Amino acid sequence: MDTNPAPRLLLLDTASMYFRAFFGSPEIKAPDGTNVNAVRGMLGYLSYLVEQYRPTHLVCCWDDDWRPAWRVDLLPTYKAHRVVEPVAGSPDIEEVPDPLEVQVPIIREVLGAFGIAVVGAPGHEADDVIGTLATGAGLPVDIVTGDRDLFQLVDDAAEVRVLYIGKGVGKHERVDEAWVLDKYGVRADQYADFATLRGDASDGLPGVKGVGDKTAATLLQRFGTLDGLVEAAADPGSDLAPGPRLKIKDAAAYLAVAPKVVAVVRDLDLPRGDALALPSAPADEDALAELTERWGIGTAVERLTTTLAG
Repeated sequence: MDTNPAPRLLLLDTASMYFRAFFGSPEIKAPDGTNVNAVRGMLGYLSYLVEQYRPTHLVCCWDDDWRPAWRVDLLPTYKAHRVVEPVAGSPDIEEVPDPLEVQVPIIREVLGAFGIAVVGAPGHEADDVIGTLATGAGLPVDIVTGDRDLFQLVDDAAEVRVLYIGKGVGKHERVDEAWVLDKYGVRADQYADFATLRGDASDGLPGVKGVGDKTAATLLQRFGTLDGLVEAAADPGSDLAPGPRLKIKDAAAYLAVAPKVVAVVRDLDLPRGDALALPSAPADEDALAELTERWGIGTAVERLTTTLAG
């Protein structure tokens, strides 16, 4: 690794990555029979990304609350289909395969032993952590995610881009403003409004009935923002066609709350600076050695250790 690498912050949507590692690789058994494919896969992804981008700072952003109550209060359908047996008065539990669920604490322990920053925020998702740390970072930022909602953070002037892993970590796409415009026909700063209009079944966002990608893009190209579109729908003198006007007016209740659900939070009180620096050696070698032996992850740990040392 360069002795004085250019400053760069790598923000990882951790759950997006370990889900991908779990479903994308065969079972790998630890000495006690526990499947550790997500653990090994996550460490492999870290090694690959550090090798490729040589960040000086790196954060594994964490879902302290994968389905925040304040988002659900605004839009009850938000991620509702992912909840396992909802119980009144109890926190929502995300549907996670048992062989993956047991690996998540292991991933957290291994990251801790390496000294890699893991940052979450009470009552918020990893997306909000990413949004906050990417905003005003003062250095180039790469966001690693399979979540298209984070395209709203892309900002060429601020040197914020997304490394989109929808096709795999090794086949990721570098998303900048031109990429978003070419793909969706809207600017990156319009993407949250675009997502609100078209909806997203994977997040329980119904969208505006009858408005898909093409119509959403066309409307935003004409009216600029969702607020501008809603104002046009309410103005009898605007040149908004009757069909889209009716659809927007019929969706008034949804459009009054959905933008707050879709927009990532950017102003959380989170650590910055040296607290996010990528270590060049494991922080706790004894703990890492114990975890390595217990879970049989020597090859993955050795590769990441070597990568960090440069």
